[in-house]
Amino acid sequence: MVLYKQKKTWDPKGNRILINITVLGSAGPIRFVVNEEELVPSVIETSLKAYAREGRRPVLGSDINDFFLFCPSASSDALNPWETIGSRGARNFILCKKPRREKLEGDGKPSEAVTRKGSGNWKAWINKSLNLKISSQ
Repeated sequence: MVLYKQKKTWDPKGNRILINITVLGSAGPIRFVVNEEELVPSVIETSLKAYAREGRRPVLGSDINDFFLFCPSASSDALNPWETIGSRGARNFILCKKPRREKLEGDGKPSEAVTRKGSGNWKAWINKSLNLKISSQ
């Protein structure tokens, strides 16, 4: 006699929807299924995990507080963190990184390390970062 395992019946706690999230600067949207009652930060976290798992570029990071989620068809404002993903009735969203604030030095001016973009040599960077003196011979 062969025993069959009974399949588990899927018992959703709300409607599940397929959403498309386009990451600003990436090639194409990320698609996954979420519960309509899921909050925006949870959707951002799932998006970032899927983005990283797929090995997409540019690398975004994993801090959900660094991102906004927009619903382009509903309004130009970012979704609030306490909103549910299904509250706008949309299925397409845009994920954008928040603008970085410049760190200020003691005199109130932006620090050079934050505003400068990768020009210079590695010895100067190490000297400045670690306060070491590396001779160039």
